[in-house]
Formats: sequence, structure tokens, C-alpha cells
Amino acid sequence: MVELTREAMAAGAAGLSTGVFYATGAAADIAEVVMLARVAADAGGVYSTHIRDEAQKVIESLDEAFTAARQAGIPVVISHHKCAGPTNWGRSAETLAHIKAARTKQAIGLDAYPYAAGSTILRPEAVDGVIDIMVSWSEPYPEMSGRMLADIARDWKCTQIEACNRLQPGGAIYFQMGEDDVQRVLKFEATMIGSDGLPHDRHPHPRLWGAFPRVLGHYARDLGLFPLEEAVHRMTGLSARQFNLNGRGEIAAGKVADLVVFDPESVMDRATFATPTLLADGIEVVIVAGTITYRHRQLTGKRAGRFLRREARG
Repeated sequence: MVELTREAMAAGAAGLSTGVFYATGAAADIAEVVMLARVAADAGGVYSTHIRDEAQKVIESLDEAFTAARQAGIPVVISHHKCAGPTNWGRSAETLAHIKAARTKQAIGLDAYPYAAGSTILRPEAVDGVIDIMVSWSEPYPEMSGRMLADIARDWKCTQIEACNRLQPGGAIYFQMGEDDVQRVLKFEATMIGSDGLPHDRHPHPRLWGAFPRVLGHYARDLGLFPLEEAVHRMTGLSARQFNLNGRGEIAAGKVADLVVFDPESVMDRATFATPTLLADGIEVVIVAGTITYRHRQLTGKRAGRFLRREARG
């Protein structure tokens, strides 16, 4: 694993990511993560992690990530920070204070998506009979995509956990966060905006199509969570700096011309949990490396995206 990490970093990877929440990553302890993260650190990379527990043990899981990064000597990014489950709603005040204190001692970043629901694989242990769960895809029952797990269980005359097991392999959308927590995390000084979108899902979470315009329209313009300029920075310059993408994320002479032209008065996500693949309003033009790739609500057919190698921090 160390050799594979070294090979990836030499090829220009941005860093190391872990998902210790999931099998088989859950088997990794701090020592294993540190061993790999040191390789990424030596190459000037970053460490990004889906922490072990975003529910009752969220503080302990944050500390695990901070400790691993500190021992490896590498900046850490907490992926899609949240307080999952109704019993944890409101705890973002606690977790963000914890992150803020830790940031005085080491380099820590985080990202979030602008929804009170997350999405991942179907997990029986996540079926608690309290939160709503929507099936996003199912290999044995593709026709169940977009339906609520409780309704499927009712039709099948079984428990939700039994239905979950029958639907696997599959994915789901979990309505597990509180809106107050979502807003508090989005507003936190170090939070980047990320969609965490899953493009292969038959009925995807609307964040895949709506995350960024939702921040610009709903949270910045309509709710006034932060100024429009700050909203843009959280999804461009802040992210480029966090992941060492020099020459990007800012509009200036000599920078790469990655640009989005939008109407600040009308920009808004239209994707919903019921109809998740609707185009956003107010996005006029998308320019990638100086090439117009989207205009008049459709792709131009020209593609200018390319692999971005990691560059030195600084």
C-alpha cells in the first residue's frame, strides 16, 4: 500500500483519502493511516477523510483524523462534515468549536454539501425506523429507485431492514441531518462547498445537479448566509488553495480561464429529491480552460478538461 501510494503521488495525485466509515477501510487503525499519509506528506499532498463516525462518536472520530494527520505531518480535510441522526442534531455547534480549536494547532479544512440528506450505499445498520430513506438504486430491483424504503417494506409486508437486505446491492438517500446544522457548517469560516455527488445512481441525490447553484441562490442570496462573493470563493479559490491547484480558483491575469457566467438574481437549483436531474436556472455560460463548454442550457460538444497534477504547497 505504501508503494502504491508513492506511485500515485509521483503521478501527480493530490493526496490520500480514506473512508474508515466503510468496509474495508474500517479495519485500518491510526498507525496504518499514518504510514500511508506520511508518503503523501513527503510529496506535498493532503489527507482527506470520511471519518469513522458522524453520529454519536463524531468528536472522537474527528480527533482520530486530527491525530493521524498530525503524526503524519500533513494537512487534513474532513469530508462532508455533518452530525448524523436526530439524536445528534444541534451538535454542530460543538463539533465546529472543536475543529476551530484544533485548527490553531494544525492545518485542517472541511467541506459540506447544502442539503439535510446524505447518500451512500444501502446499509442495514443505518435503517433505524426514524429517519426517512429513499432508494437511489438497486441492482436486483431497479424499479424501486426513487421510492421510500418504508413504502417498499409496507408493500412487501416485511420490516425496513429486511427490505434493505433484499434490495442489495443498492444505494440510498438518508434524511439524517438537521437544517440548522447544515447552515451552521456551511457558514463556518473554513468550509468548502462540495457536491459529494454520485453520478452512477439511477435516481441520484439532487446534489449532483444542484449543489453549487443551491448555495449561490438559496443560501447566499435568499437566506443571506454569506455574501455572494464568499459563496463563490468557498467553491473556487478556497478549494484550489486547499488542494494545491495553483493557477486556478481566481480570476486574474495569467490564471487558467475556468469561468462560470451566471445571473445572481435568478441562479437557483431546480433538482429535487423527486426529480433530481433538472438543470439549474441562471447558469449562462461555462468556460473550461478558455473553451466554452456550456451555453444556452446545453453542452457545446467541446471538452477542455484535463488531469490536474498536484503542485507544491505555498
